[in-house]
Amino acid sequence: MNKHILNTAILLLLAFNLFAQAPQKMSYQAVIRNASNTLVTNQSIGMRVSILQGSPGGSAVYQETQVPVSNINGLVSIEIGAGTVISGTFSAIDWSAGPYFVKTESDPAGGTNYTISGTTQLLSVPYALHANSANENDPIFDASVAAGITAADTANWNNHTDSTDIAGMGYVAGLVKYEVGDFAQGGIVFYVDETGQHGLAVTKNDLPAIKWFAGTYGKTRADGNGIYAGAANNVIIIAAHLAIGDDGSPYAAATCNELQITEGTTTYSDWYLPTPAELERLGLNYAIVDATATANGGTNLLTSPYWSSKEANNSDAIAVNITPIGTNLFTINKAAAFEIRAVRRF
Repeated sequence: MNKHILNTAILLLLAFNLFAQAPQKMSYQAVIRNASNTLVTNQSIGMRVSILQGSPGGSAVYQETQVPVSNINGLVSIEIGAGTVISGTFSAIDWSAGPYFVKTESDPAGGTNYTISGTTQLLSVPYALHANSANENDPIFDASVAAGITAADTANWNNHTDSTDIAGMGYVAGLVKYEVGDFAQGGIVFYVDETGQHGLAVTKNDLPAIKWFAGTYGKTRADGNGIYAGAANNVIIIAAHLAIGDDGSPYAAATCNELQITEGTTTYSDWYLPTPAELERLGLNYAIVDATATANGGTNLLTSPYWSSKEANNSDAIAVNITPIGTNLFTINKAAAFEIRAVRRF
């Protein structure tokens, strides 16, 4: 083979796309130069591609032809395995039996007079293609406890719903499902989303009666309502009072923000002042929350109003009266002192 001619082709960049079901082809790019070392641009290039086994001069286990068009930089891009087959079957190549080499032969005139050639070793096995044909045993896995896990075992694991006996562990990895009334996540679960893995917990005790604001009237724009919106309201209230005026005495949002509750070995510190909607959801589960609270050393819900995190106007905020038969919302002066029940999202 003429070394001068071989060096006129820059044959680089083998790219392999990995998918769940690997496609039976390989991306290949090459920059084509003629015998004068000039880029061959915007022109049809005749190419013959061979997959050689064992060595650069090894036998071809697969061969095909293609006629791509080079771009303005002399670059051609092809997918090996998608051309006109001369011999072999691309999908039948045993990639574990390498090494393998890609040999490309090119005709800058677009025909079959292949005057430019080069061979490049596949230093990395096309892993996705290899995985399609590999059939290997793993003696380490076969000897492990995991080898004995059955489909029935995993089905029971994923359908497990009793979380009360592991609540003290805090966050539990896996598909643990929670139910309203569980004593978990630092308090009492009173809302669970459709997955059963996430929701809201409320403290088992009331926090002391306290004012809503930090001592200065003004608009904070804590207008959020709905499930999970209380966390954003809490941040907005504290930030706004730093600008409006904070007299340094305790107030509802700051008290929730500073709250830390330890259950077992886990400390929970991301509590916030709930929205009216979150307090209404708590009211829907009044009886079960009360029962869990008293069973775990907590107190019953009050029938007097609790502060919510939603602002009404410059001087007033929304309080919610929770009772066994329903909830009522009130617009009350921010200086009034009401109990609070902090909640947290999990």
